[in-house]
Amino acid sequence: MSLVYSEEQRLLADTASEFLAARSPVSAQRRLRDEGAAEGFDPALWREMVHLGWSAIPFPEAQGGLDFGCKGLGAVFEQMGGKLSAAPLLSSIVLGGSVVELAGSPAQQAAWLPALIAGETRIALAVDEQPRHAPADTALAARREGPGWVLTGDKVFVVDGIGADAFVVVARTAGQPGDTAGLSLFLVPADAAGLRVSPMKLVDSRNHARLSLDAVQVEAASLLGAEGEAWAALDAALDRGRVCLAAELLGASQALFDTTVEYLKTRVQFEVPIGSFQALQHRAAWCYTHLQLARSTVMAGLAALDDASPDAAGRARLASLAKWKAGQTAHLVSREAVQMHGGMGVTDELDVGLFLKRIRVAQACLGDGDFHCQRYADAGQER
Repeated sequence: MSLVYSEEQRLLADTASEFLAARSPVSAQRRLRDEGAAEGFDPALWREMVHLGWSAIPFPEAQGGLDFGCKGLGAVFEQMGGKLSAAPLLSSIVLGGSVVELAGSPAQQAAWLPALIAGETRIALAVDEQPRHAPADTALAARREGPGWVLTGDKVFVVDGIGADAFVVVARTAGQPGDTAGLSLFLVPADAAGLRVSPMKLVDSRNHARLSLDAVQVEAASLLGAEGEAWAALDAALDRGRVCLAAELLGASQALFDTTVEYLKTRVQFEVPIGSFQALQHRAAWCYTHLQLARSTVMAGLAALDDASPDAAGRARLASLAKWKAGQTAHLVSREAVQMHGGMGVTDELDVGLFLKRIRVAQACLGDGDFHCQRYADAGQER
């Protein structure tokens, strides 16, 4: 298992860094927030990302992808985190696209993946139903009616749900909330009768939605995979998203750390730079150490997703370790950045606050620290 990027992956990271610095600096996210953009991202920027091939990175060549693996995605997400760049890469490609790839039939893959890769269609994964991430607790019901299905229930915190063309809805066709068996995946068009999509405002000003499904009827062909057997594909897709989020958190933490260190070098107090104060040096060194540890876990998580040999429990442990450690480190670095900047750290004038808000949302998305600590322990018992 390699814990470093290959030469090709480093080149991809460098290209992404240059592109985002020119086309999507932090000021662009501030502008989207101030304008109140409903989609939370710039559609023109997303089209440019698609033209660069980012939407094709994780998919096999046979399905129109580049087969560049999750490490390739990680390199891009790390750079996006450093610039706070918003795009439906996580929602439509990593989560929605992965579910179609892992659970869909060849016909469903052929119908959806080329359009996703080309950026012509956006789908969003609707999984959570409560404030905390808990996929197994799904209660939204799907019952057979005639040749199709009827879905009733609610979903919350659907990433990039506003403006999506369709949703992959996790529904229960058997069992009770808490059971991993009995879960099914359905492709639901955004214009389906009985489906209501409303925005949810979070502190990072990104695109999140609430879905209300009131007896939404879908065709039998909308079922992805076998009835009641969605858990393995869903969990694998979620792990891809978790590790990509960990890479984004790592990139945001690194950028925030670099900004803070530069401030320590230039802010003068008592006629000397405050970076000369030993107490602040110790705190900066502590952040640096945790950043290196977080990088190791993120790289291990990405490598595990690309390696077909580890068992599912092993991949789950490394994915949860990456998400937990990256979130813990981001919490530490963002807190220290605010404190070391002093009173300026809590003003909207600085970008520190934008990083802090995005970090807090990304920490909770697809499982917070408590969720992944428990999942890491549970996966260890399964091995």
